[in-house]
Amino acid sequence: MSRGNTKQGGKGKAMKYQIIASLNIDGTVQRKDVIGAIMGQTEGLLGDELELRKLQRTARVGHVDVEMTANKGKVSGTILIPSSMDNVETAIIASALETIDRVGPCKAIIKVKEILDVRKTKRTAVVDRAKELLLSLVATGEAASKTVIEEVRSVLTTQKLGFFHGLTCGPNIESSDSLIVMEGRNDVSNVINYGIKNAIACDGAGNMKQELIDLANSKETVIVAIDGDRGGEMLLRELYGMMKVDFVAQAPIGQEWELLPQKTMTKCLSMKEVASKVIARLEKTDGDDMPPTTPEESTETKEVPENVTELAGHLEELKANHAVFVYVDGTKSEPMGPRSLAKEAEEADGAVAIVLNGPISKRTLEIASEAAIQTVLGTEAGKEYGKIKDVESWLTADF
Repeated sequence: MSRGNTKQGGKGKAMKYQIIASLNIDGTVQRKDVIGAIMGQTEGLLGDELELRKLQRTARVGHVDVEMTANKGKVSGTILIPSSMDNVETAIIASALETIDRVGPCKAIIKVKEILDVRKTKRTAVVDRAKELLLSLVATGEAASKTVIEEVRSVLTTQKLGFFHGLTCGPNIESSDSLIVMEGRNDVSNVINYGIKNAIACDGAGNMKQELIDLANSKETVIVAIDGDRGGEMLLRELYGMMKVDFVAQAPIGQEWELLPQKTMTKCLSMKEVASKVIARLEKTDGDDMPPTTPEESTETKEVPENVTELAGHLEELKANHAVFVYVDGTKSEPMGPRSLAKEAEEADGAVAIVLNGPISKRTLEIASEAAIQTVLGTEAGKEYGKIKDVESWLTADF
């Protein structure tokens, strides 16, 4: 017997995944026997939190659909279970199906064939259908075919290097409001692998292309990303004198952008400094063989960075003891309470800071460290507050 349409669960919850498992039974059974075995033999196996009947009542798991065919006293078929849970919980439910070894009195074997990402499948269908519709539209002469097709194709090529008047660049340098200027092709190639698509290479010091200067001068924000060496500082001086430069992001001393891992890269970008301050500091050290150690310089290193000052602006909108994640592009997450912070941090890809309207505890810093979030800003010191490696913490009392 067959049930053609897989239900997507009740109460309007969008299903994220679909578990697809094969079914082989040595005997003749009915569909209700299979569903009964699934519910009965997984009951208590995974604890109350992942009990199938409870998950169905809360619409975290949808309708269990079983498609079967009988032949010569044996039954084979497919089990379909939609899920709105995350990928880890869905995989656990799927693996539990394989523990079922009998349906009624008959021996049974259930094997999970795949866990389908419903959203990815829908997106693929949308893209394929869009191509069909656009090609049909172009064929009738009702659209500027080159422009439209290139726009759609750009969705599929966002991770590819491009060229701007011979300079290696990411795909979004012209459409983005901000621009990251780097030294060479390998620098741009490295950052684009981590989703930064508005970077362009200037091909080192020397003759700067006028097209690059004009592009930078047209942007709202220009960041120059330099290596952590003398050559990087020399490049910054040249660029600062020729084009608009708002901020400077420098790699750690002795390191180059083309070799930085993602964690270090996002930290460097999040800790960018105002360009005029960097230039002033370089001018003070010109002619010195050693880094300055004057009291004035020591005071400057303790100054609150501008990016941290900007983070403080998010505190005004937060309830007490609530927090938000701030991402590398300046956007932020929805506010969350302290109980949700650890779980949400695990999925906060690209987050560079946590802003908390409350005290920072040792646990808060541990959550940031585990999620590779570089900066934490809070209002005061909390329980067991102290410095943790790889996390920079600030209190509003420092301002």
